Amino acid sequence: MSQLYPQQPLTLAPSPLWRRLRAALKGAVSILCTLLGLAALTFFIGRLLPIDPVVAVIGDNAGQEAYDQMYRQLGLDQPLWKQFIDYIWQLAHLDFGIALTTSHPVAQDIARVFPATLELATVAAIIGVGLGIPAGVVSAMYRNSWFDHLMRFIGLLSYSTPHFWLGLMGLLLFYASLGWIGGPGRIDFIYEFELQQKTGFWLVDSLLAGNWQVFANVFSHIILPASILGLNSLAYISRMVRSFMIEQLSQEYIITARVKGLSWARCVWVHALRNIAVPTLTVVALSWAWLLEGAVLTETVFAWPGFGRYLTNALLAGDMNAVVGCTLLIGGIFVVLNLLCDLLYRLFDPRTRQEDQ
Repeated sequence: MSQLYPQQPLTLAPSPLWRRLRAALKGAVSILCTLLGLAALTFFIGRLLPIDPVVAVIGDNAGQEAYDQMYRQLGLDQPLWKQFIDYIWQLAHLDFGIALTTSHPVAQDIARVFPATLELATVAAIIGVGLGIPAGVVSAMYRNSWFDHLMRFIGLLSYSTPHFWLGLMGLLLFYASLGWIGGPGRIDFIYEFELQQKTGFWLVDSLLAGNWQVFANVFSHIILPASILGLNSLAYISRMVRSFMIEQLSQEYIITARVKGLSWARCVWVHALRNIAVPTLTVVALSWAWLLEGAVLTETVFAWPGFGRYLTNALLAGDMNAVVGCTLLIGGIFVVLNLLCDLLYRLFDPRTRQEDQ
């Protein structure tokens, strides 16, 4: 009987706790490898650029003795592999070096300018999400209608028109001609000393202080650059939501719901919209990250004292410490957001959890 029915070896299925730990370990290793690769890329690109870091520090008129001393002080006399190890060791301690443009630690400069960009990108994301999701749903509900064609035109306009040109035209029309908004910068000079800075987000700080005049002034300065950034986000989100919704509206459960007598609006705004929540959230998160990165030209046009303007000044001055620090920050944000989106997929979509079992 044992030959007819050979015994199969017993295999124990991994416990749910072990599967979660294994997934978390894989995610941590993936993040570390990605950040290490990004750090290596920025390091070797910085060495290949035709910029002499010693000249950027001491200037063109320094003598040979001062040049050699700074060359050794920066560690450039060491082998390339040792420079890279020292570089990774500094990054592990969040030490990006000293910024040549400000003579301050790069980490300190980023902590000072990043809240301005974060506030601008968040307001732009609110505009893009608040208008993009309903626009995408309505475009899917009424395909090839005048509204659908209008959203396509807005998307084409957003992708084809440079943001710096829109910013200049917006300032010329709404600030110089009509006077509806504030000018460049985050706030007028007369209100700057009334603002009690606590969080770095000036809209929030003015609300916490209950100073509505300062809030209105800060809002008048942020609304135009945020709207220009939000236009691109709106076009991208509405196009993706439209594609998700068209796919859902062709599913059998929507047809069954319609046959049972559910209204068209309820099928769309309740059932179909619920099923595209997770991919839409992924699109929104990545769009917000792109807004953080894409604010460089917008901040330059509007003299916005944020992360993008700081990066632009660092690039023009050849300040590689600041450029590398900014690049690693943006890369880290994308990595973390991608990980969060993956976790959300696993949390809300049972099919992805079954694939890991």
